[in-house]
This record gives sequence, structure tokens and C-alpha cells, in this order.
Amino acid sequence: MVIGGGIAGLAAAAFLSDRPVRVTVLEASDRFGGKLLGGEVGGVRVDLGAESMLARRPEAVELARKVGLGEQLEPPTTAKASIWTREGLRPMPGGQLMGVPGDLDALKASGVLTPEGLERAANEQPAEIGDDAAIGSYVAARLGREVVDRLVEPLLGGVYAGHADEISIRAAVPQLLALARGGGSLVEAVHERTAAATATGPAFQGLRGGLGTFPGAIAAYDRAHGAELLTGHPAEALRRTADGWQVGTAGRQLHADAVVLAVPAPQAAALLAADAPAAAAELREVEYASMALVTLAFRRADLADSPLTGSGFLVPPVDRRHIKASTFSSNKWGWLERSAPDAFLLRTSLGRHREAAALQLDDAELVARSLADLGAAVGLSATPYDHAVTRWTDGLPQYPVGHLDRVARIRARLDGLGAIAACGAAYDGVGIPAVVASARRAADAVHPVA
Repeated sequence: MVIGGGIAGLAAAAFLSDRPVRVTVLEASDRFGGKLLGGEVGGVRVDLGAESMLARRPEAVELARKVGLGEQLEPPTTAKASIWTREGLRPMPGGQLMGVPGDLDALKASGVLTPEGLERAANEQPAEIGDDAAIGSYVAARLGREVVDRLVEPLLGGVYAGHADEISIRAAVPQLLALARGGGSLVEAVHERTAAATATGPAFQGLRGGLGTFPGAIAAYDRAHGAELLTGHPAEALRRTADGWQVGTAGRQLHADAVVLAVPAPQAAALLAADAPAAAAELREVEYASMALVTLAFRRADLADSPLTGSGFLVPPVDRRHIKASTFSSNKWGWLERSAPDAFLLRTSLGRHREAAALQLDDAELVARSLADLGAAVGLSATPYDHAVTRWTDGLPQYPVGHLDRVARIRARLDGLGAIAACGAAYDGVGIPAVVASARRAADAVHPVA
């Protein structure tokens, strides 16, 4: 049995459905997909949740092909992003790894840093890394605070909605940890790595029609391979029995030989409280960030006086704006431009870890704040003809220093209980490929491949 019908649960079911087992998926809400959500704004089909997946990790792309979406895979039309900082929109410097520069000439040309910040970045200093460290404090010690404030923070904010001085380098950017341990210049090491990665192809992939189509395709695959998928069935209780597990849902008790927990950490903690109190205690310590996405639909004709170029921009928290990023969706995705040539869709994001006040504002205020920042950043003065606000409350788990040790302890506790495993964004990474990999790991744990 799989508890949770987000991308992790659906993926776990897909892997298990290929094996000689009967699979049931319980989803508490009225839909599958979790943070992958499609919707319509201004008569145009768009993503209201995640919109792209890392292509340099193979798991999500492989799953898309597995469920029949191989022909729908499409890279971004443009990846030319900017940073809105120091009162201007500045090009994202190339050759960086999660904000850590690998090309000081490109960094200088971008104008993102002050002359003092550039000089400090060029004057690398040694710093101890050990088994783990917060990304922000480590990079600041090596390359200076400006690199963190104006490059690392906005990029991490886009992925985790967290804070660089708290996020674990080992959990969030393990590639950087390996480079840091290698000795020598960190900038040169990043340069070599990013140059090699660029040669492998596009960093990201999307799906024609949006990533919101992904859950439906996985669910169809699961059903075609014999899985039973149930919405409106929250797991209200989970207890270990002599021959497996008993799951209470929708007023009835179901038996399962094995269980995959594909729900956020708080829900997993509640379900495990009776039989795995130590694992539950660890899960309760996982914190989450909340954020809001504001999707705006404009008529292209209204943008003639303020054309929007590139894929969008990021905003460093140090600049104290309302929004933390904006994506020019109609520029970024060719399928969207082709499907709605007379419309222009963009979106903004607001909210970070422990900064959820924005989510308490009404939709009109979130739209107004987004438009004000867009006006200041790119001179946008047009009025959208439609909008949508999507709130993702407790949507992104945080990975503080020591996170992977906590995950190891959770899994060790579960290993002692028999056929039960957990997967999802709270464990091995928040990106879609990492979540899919987590789902495969859980499937293998409860029913190893023969």
C-alpha cells in the first residue's frame, strides 16, 4: 500500500506495479499530483506548481518516458535569467553552481557585485568544511558575503524558499561539498565542473502542456498495470500487525503486507507515532517553508511599450522586495507561446521559511505587490486581464545542517519494523528527480526486485 498520491506516491506505485504485487494508493485530497498542479489562467493552460525538472539527473526524465510522455519532453526556449539587485536588472553570470561563481570575468561583467565584493571574491580564503556546513557561512568565508547575499541566496530561495546560512551544503548541494573538499581554488573547481555539465545538454526539461500533466500520466500507467488509486481516502491510522500493517481510512480498515509512506513529514510522524515513536520524533523536527505563486495573464498587445525578454529574474532578499522571483513563462516555454500566441503569461513567487506573512494577504494584495515590483524591475505597466494565486502552505521541507543524518536515523528506525519505507521531498532532495529516486528506493525497500 502507498499512502500519499503526490509525485512520490505515484512514482512508487509505478515501480511497484511492474512487480508481482497488488498496489493500492490512498490520497487524502480530491486529486493526485501534490505540488504538480495544472490550471487555467486567462483561458490558457499553465502550471500552478512546479514547472520544470532537472534533466542532468535522469530519474524524472526516465519516468516520463516510462509512462508515455517521452515525446512531450521539451527544454526551455530560453534560460537567460537575470538578477534584480542594486537597483537594476542584471544578467545572471554564467558558469556558476548554485550561485558560487566559476567565472570571475562573467561575474564582473554582470554588475551583480560591487567592486569591493568582486575583489573579495577574487581573493579566496581557506575555510574548514568538515562533514557538513551551512552553504551561506561557508561560501561567505571563502568568497565573501556579497556572493552569498546576491547570488547564493536568490538561487537557494528559488529551490528551497530557505536561508543560505541554515541550509546544509551536504544535503542541498553535494556537488559543491565535493569541490570544497578537493583543495585549491573553489572558483576554478566550479568552472571545470560547470563547463563539463554544459556539454551534456540542457539543464532542465519541461513537458508540453506543463508538468501538471505528469501526475495524470503516471496515474494512468499505474491503473493500466493493476494498481488501485483512491482519492478522498486519508490514512487516519497505521498500526503494525503480526503479518503486516493495518491502515484506517474513510471509515474502514485495510490490510497491507507492506507500506510506502509518501506523505509530508508531519503526516508521516502522526502515522508512525505508535509503532515507531523515535522515527516520528525525528520527522516532527523537519521544518517547512510556505510560499505563494501569482500567475498573471496579459494581452501581448498591451506589452508593446514594455517588452519582456529572457526567462525571468531572481531577487536577493537583501534588496527587501516583495517578490523573490518572476518567471516569464511565455518566453521560457515554447509550447506555451505556441498554444496562446496572443497572450503573455508570467508568474511571481512570494514567501520564505519563517516568512509566511505574505500568505496571509488576500489575492488582490498579492497581485498588487507583484505588479508593483514588476513595474520597478522591468517597467511593466500593463494590467493583467486575469490572474490566479496559488498558496503552497508548508510546501517545501528545509534541509538544515545535519539533515541527512536525521534521514539516516529515520530510515534505520523504519528498517527495524519490516516492510515499510518513506519517500518524498523531506528526505533526499526537493527536486522532482530526487523525489522519483526516493520513491524507487522506497519501492525497492518494501519489495526488492528479484
